Amino acid sequence: MRELSTHTLGRLSSAAVTLPEAAQLALPEKVLQFGTGVLLRGLPDYLIDKANRQGIFNGRVVVVKSTDGGDITAFTRQDGLYTLCIRGIEDGQQVEENLVSSAISRVLSAKSQWAEVLRVAQSPDLQIVISNTTEVGIQLVADDIRQAPPVSFPGKLLAVLYARWQAFGGAPDKGLVIVPTELIPENGTKLEAILLELAHRNGLEADFIDWLETANTCCNSLVDRIVPGRPAAAMQAALETELGYSDDLLTMSEAYLLWAIEGDDKVRQVLTFEQADAGVVVQPDINLFRELKLRLLNGTHTLSCGLAFLSGFDTVRAAMDDEVMSGYITHLMQDDLRAGIPYPVADEASREFGRQVLDRFRNPYIEHRWLGITLNYSAKLQMRAVATLLCYVERQQQVPACAALGFAAYLLFMRGTHQQDHTWYGELNGEAYPIQDEKAGYFADLWQRLDATELTTTVLRNQALWNHDLALLPGFAAQVASCLQRMLDEGVYATVASHLHARVSA
Repeated sequence: MRELSTHTLGRLSSAAVTLPEAAQLALPEKVLQFGTGVLLRGLPDYLIDKANRQGIFNGRVVVVKSTDGGDITAFTRQDGLYTLCIRGIEDGQQVEENLVSSAISRVLSAKSQWAEVLRVAQSPDLQIVISNTTEVGIQLVADDIRQAPPVSFPGKLLAVLYARWQAFGGAPDKGLVIVPTELIPENGTKLEAILLELAHRNGLEADFIDWLETANTCCNSLVDRIVPGRPAAAMQAALETELGYSDDLLTMSEAYLLWAIEGDDKVRQVLTFEQADAGVVVQPDINLFRELKLRLLNGTHTLSCGLAFLSGFDTVRAAMDDEVMSGYITHLMQDDLRAGIPYPVADEASREFGRQVLDRFRNPYIEHRWLGITLNYSAKLQMRAVATLLCYVERQQQVPACAALGFAAYLLFMRGTHQQDHTWYGELNGEAYPIQDEKAGYFADLWQRLDATELTTTVLRNQALWNHDLALLPGFAAQVASCLQRMLDEGVYATVASHLHARVSA
């Protein structure tokens, strides 16, 4: 079977896949991207490719591989081409699309090709820097930008900007729009602060530091798209048979996407790929998108994960295929969580976002495991659900019943029965499951000493966990304790079914 590359494009059939036009392979290199991961290929690079097909952005991406792990031989063999297989549910309809992306022009190794990276920095075509170096990538470390290459991502980026400043004599119109996509709040603001600190520590010229601040723009951004990457071997083989070629970079992605970028009109004029897809938003304030994702998507996941797992469902999709669990998840999101979003948001906007999330949960191509979502359960619950809970009670003057049920399931999930290799385990139907939470030992101790009511009150009062005394919320502790006791007496799934029946009948 022939391998995907620019040399084989002309011999491939477009019946099963959308192929790039020859003109797209000759576009100038406008973007420098730090990171080769699947999220970048499935979201920013996909959007740039989509804009190029529409004749809007007309630019390609030079990718910098910053880490020592893995290699870039597949990118080299395939001339940066890769297949993106998009699968999902939109408006209740199944989506299937295959396309060959030509957004990436080449991939450079920071370790062995740093001089070439700096040459890209000096190109008059360059306009944008994109990054996804994981959450730990945006950190201040002692770094010398004159190394080849510097150690950290901010150090590498500062070296790129310094080389550009030198090449163009500090011209104010040669600054770059920098869009980090690392999943941390205020990622652009934090990156800019680190760049400025590193510039001072490296003793760089005052004129450069002024240019760094005034000619360049670091944008906060939020990305949201599930990109599992390479499929299982059997699916890979089936797809390659359908497509008629082999592709070591073949990437799976869900249909939904969001890239919210904080920027003004000047930024929008550079990021013209915004025009190619409604999922890209450039505006001065992106907090609305952050709140919707945190409260409705992440909050629903966190308040449902223990309940669904203890009810016998391994994946989100399996739970959504069950009438009872799907009903609970829908009511939790659309009734309890939407009503408690601690941010001004139009009802229709939150309802539509919630509908999209439910479509994503039903995606038959994404295997999102509930047990994985329970990782750092306590911290996620505090960050994603507590503010929503407090706001709901204040506004509605009642207990959010679905949220209380989810909280009770959290308490039950955290019932550790034994410890092995520093990890606590709970038991479900005679089988052990790991409790990957730093508070696991605390809960194991409580379960040995307290009954359901005492345990519930003790945990809710723990301000070190929640930054609030949740036992002070009228009726909340009593309802959580009642749900927990029913789970112990009747089983988790039966409790959910009874809850849903009572809700529908009311």
